[in-house]
Amino acid sequence: MSFQAYLDNIHAKTGKTPEQFKTLATKAGVYKPDMKASALVAWLKEEFDLGHGHSMAIWAVFKDNGWVESPKAKK
Repeated sequence: MSFQAYLDNIHAKTGKTPEQFKTLATKAGVYKPDMKASALVAWLKEEFDLGHGHSMAIWAVFKDNGWVESPKAKK
């Protein structure tokens, strides 16, 4: 499955884009620029019934867009 297919499946299941997940995570108090992947994954599982792989695809978008700090940047 391609990365885009993961994102398409997530959108089909939830009706949400990564940008909308960021907005919702912010409103829920989950999102922070220094958050860990595990916090986002747990929230996506609880609120949207997303599995680990799909949640990590959303995490990848968060990282690629610079919405969360890379562990490498913290050193």
